[in-house]
Amino acid sequence: MASHRKSRIPGTRVAGIRTPALATAALTSVALLSQTATAAPSDDGRPSLEEVEKKVDDLYRQAESATEKYNAAKEKTAKQRKQVGTLLDDVAKRTQKLNDAREELGTFAAAQYRTGSGVPDTATFLLADTPQDFFDRSQLMDRMTGRQKEAVDDYVTQQSETMKKRQEATESLETLTESQGDLKTAKATVQKKLADARALMSKLTAEEKARLAAIEKKKQKEAARKAAELARQQAEQQKAQEEAAAAQQDDGTSGSSSGSSGSATTPSTDSSYATKAEKALAFARAQIGKPYVWGATGPGSYDCSGLTQAAWKAAGVTVPRTTYDQVDAGTTVPVSQALPGDLVFFYDDVTHVGIYIGNGMMIHAPKPGTYVREESIFYDGESSIHSVVRPA
Repeated sequence: MASHRKSRIPGTRVAGIRTPALATAALTSVALLSQTATAAPSDDGRPSLEEVEKKVDDLYRQAESATEKYNAAKEKTAKQRKQVGTLLDDVAKRTQKLNDAREELGTFAAAQYRTGSGVPDTATFLLADTPQDFFDRSQLMDRMTGRQKEAVDDYVTQQSETMKKRQEATESLETLTESQGDLKTAKATVQKKLADARALMSKLTAEEKARLAAIEKKKQKEAARKAAELARQQAEQQKAQEEAAAAQQDDGTSGSSSGSSGSATTPSTDSSYATKAEKALAFARAQIGKPYVWGATGPGSYDCSGLTQAAWKAAGVTVPRTTYDQVDAGTTVPVSQALPGDLVFFYDDVTHVGIYIGNGMMIHAPKPGTYVREESIFYDGESSIHSVVRPA
């Protein structure tokens, strides 16, 4: 998978803002609760809630990584299965042609038998394991008519091509078997990671689950704050670009500028992209509430890359199936310049993706047990963002 990785495109770090006074008490309470929840392991050897949370998150991440490997193996297997089918069809057709050529030669052999001429040579030719070798050693060609010679040439050609196609089909079947093995392994890995995560969660008490929910709520608040800060920065950038464009028109220099505002004139940010992105986002919004199911591509459920692929397909744009390939299917842009419709990728191994909707928010299929939803692109921290890609 390393060949699909890219260096993370650092987004603009958002500056902290002062917490409103009315919220201070509530946040202090949550902080104290979090400290209690993440205490060191107890005397009975049980892991702390912080350790459990990290382990569960890691298992879900590993399951999602295995899901993308499963998706890749499934796609590869489907292509190879189709290729094998095409080769086998070709072999069948060529075998029929070979049989037809053999029958024609048999007709000549029968005629020779009736006249009593050339029986041993022709019969031996037809029964030979390697007719070409026999043909090279014999003088059969010298005693054949023009039509008979054409029949022999056709037979030899058909036999050679049929043997070649049979070999290709055999090799493709072997490759297909290997891919099916990879598919089975990836599927087993996903199921194992999810089972381990469920087992860990089942051991938590009701109180621990409540504490875990409080920690998650705090993370969501921080993610929302960062999203709002990114939205403010993007609004400022847009305003600056509009003011620069207006100034150029006043000076009569429209269309001749370059520099920081040049990104607004690139082909990927024109009206056609906005139109396609609007269609992709309309599709994605219509999927909100549908369950995450690993390996799913709709219409009733999705995994992360299945959702983004389906959304852009609705806009008439084909993107690859897996996150590993989707990340290379477009133009990479800074997080600060993300536009609605762009794909936001996460983690160093590029195992998660969402579709940006603006204001620091995205629509994504998060993980097993959840549903397609809108969420801050900072949902797992700013450092988790790998890159942003404009697919059309």
